[in-house]
Parts: sequence; structure tokens; C-alpha cells
Amino acid sequence: MQTDLTFEQVVSDHQAMVFRTLLRLTGSREHLDDLAQEVFLRLYRALPSFRGESLLTTYLYRITVNVAQDEWKRRRRDDRTHISISDDTSGWEDRLQHPSRNAEQQIEEREFQQAVEEHLQRLSQIERAILVLYHQEERSYEQIAHALNLPIGTVRTHLHRGRKKLREALQTHQTEERRVAWTTNR
Repeated sequence: MQTDLTFEQVVSDHQAMVFRTLLRLTGSREHLDDLAQEVFLRLYRALPSFRGESLLTTYLYRITVNVAQDEWKRRRRDDRTHISISDDTSGWEDRLQHPSRNAEQQIEEREFQQAVEEHLQRLSQIERAILVLYHQEERSYEQIAHALNLPIGTVRTHLHRGRKKLREALQTHQTEERRVAWTTNR
């Protein structure tokens, strides 16, 4: 880490990434502020021992994934169900996207996004973490392997398996939706 960067600058530069990653990994806005605060607290405590052998962002991703894993363990202890990352507190008008598409297309797209989020939460913790880091955070195999302390081959295997499970779950979901739509339209 550069010595001229203050911790406040580090937080400012990386807080959006931390919030986004935590939200995607945990699937819930519940306790998101507390989790992000925990990430930066751990970073602050670890900075004196940070050797600079990797990028600060890689180090920060590792801490973020660890905090998310701790949250998963806490939820399992509390026996809570997973919650979709869709924000039910805002009005539907705020969640609609580009106005050039018709309402039906927008609803279908939103339902598909919710299905992806729901099925993403059903994957194993490691598969979910790798999918989020690769596809949503656009990290390389090497960055993910370093952040999660895994061999690159293991990252590739979990990425492949996670994609396959997600694809199969979504295909099953879409088949079921078509069946329901067909029977209700008869």
C-alpha cells in the first residue's frame, strides 16, 4: 500500500466494492452496514502486517469473503432462510429499468434476475463466492485463487460446477414457469 494513502482514502475508494460484494455474497441487505464496517475494521487491524506481496484489493476481497463466510455461519446457527437481494422496500417504479422496453419484458427480466439471485443463494458458499468474484466483480482466476487461498485449478472446477448447477436450476425453473403459464392460459 502506498504510504501517502490514508485509511480514509482506502475506505472511500473501496467501500462501493465491499458493499456490492457483501450484498451479492450474503444475498441480504440485513446487517450490510455492520458487515462492511467489520471488513474495514479487520483491514485496519491487519494493515500493519500487510506485506504488499499482493494488491490491496486482493487482500480486501479476501477479508470481505471471510466476513461473508462468518455471516453465513451465523445465519446457519440462527437457522434463518435466505433472503433475495431484491429490495422490497422501494416501489416497483424505482426498480423498473430502461423505459424503451414494455412492462411485460421488464417484469420477465426482473423475475429472471430474482430467480438467478434465489438459485445463486442455493449454491455452496465457495461456488457462490467464486461466481460472484468472477462474473460480477470481474476478477481473474489468479486474483480469485489468491483471494480465496485456493489453487487455480480448484477455482476453475468450482466455477464450472457452480455455473452448471445454476444453469440447470434456471432451466428447471423456466420449464416449470412455462408449464404453469400454459395451464393457466388454457
